[in-house]
Amino acid sequence: MKLSLGSVTGSLLRLSRLEILPVRVRSGVAEGARWTLFPRSSYWRGTHEPELQAALLALGGGDIAGWSCWDLGAHFGLYSVGLARRVGPTGQVAAFEPSPVSCARLSLHARMNRVPWLKVIQAAVSDRGGSGQMYTYGDAGSTSTHLPYEGETPDKAAMPILVRIVKLDDLVEAGEIRPPRFVKIDVEGHGHHAVAGMQRTLGAHRPIVIAALHSQPESDGIVGPLTRLGYRYSRIGPKGATADPAIGCDYLFLPGQVFRDP
Repeated sequence: MKLSLGSVTGSLLRLSRLEILPVRVRSGVAEGARWTLFPRSSYWRGTHEPELQAALLALGGGDIAGWSCWDLGAHFGLYSVGLARRVGPTGQVAAFEPSPVSCARLSLHARMNRVPWLKVIQAAVSDRGGSGQMYTYGDAGSTSTHLPYEGETPDKAAMPILVRIVKLDDLVEAGEIRPPRFVKIDVEGHGHHAVAGMQRTLGAHRPIVIAALHSQPESDGIVGPLTRLGYRYSRIGPKGATADPAIGCDYLFLPGQVFRDP
């Protein structure tokens, strides 16, 4: 069996615990934040998703102190930590990540940066609460773990795990999280279900939204409801590489009305 240099290096780093060696994020929305060395070195090098990072830096004209932000699909927390450092202690960031592996690293980064107003929630977001299967395909720490796609039939390689599922409207109405002024959605094809689960909050508070579109059902289920609420939208960065240029892109959705405090 052939092993790549990258896989061997990764294994050695994990065994030695050098993977959690502290480093600083060099640039971008989380510039200056404390981070861990490995994996995903593009996070701390500042080279990850530069167009999206530029859009995040432009929120509020560069000043989002006191804002409430949601990060749906937070992974290791690059954007969660970056936003938390920018909203400051009078704000709040709610970071949702269902994978136990990714959520553990997210929680570590939150502790390293001493941002207690960053609320880490180990759960997937959808149009219902409860629990369900998430497909990991053998790597629960990857960025492509996901709840089942429409019509997806899992095979042995899917290696599902059971995760908590939450409906965002329920959390807002229970007072567990603040209504948002900004929402980032990147949940691997399940974003339309997340949007369906936050319809009351969207209608009442009109946050800015940035969403990654991975499939046609996800695109239709995000663009349609938001445009009906009066949102206008534009693509962030280059066109996607699929037959539909909208798929594989991030989109910025701006509300027709300003945020209303609860």
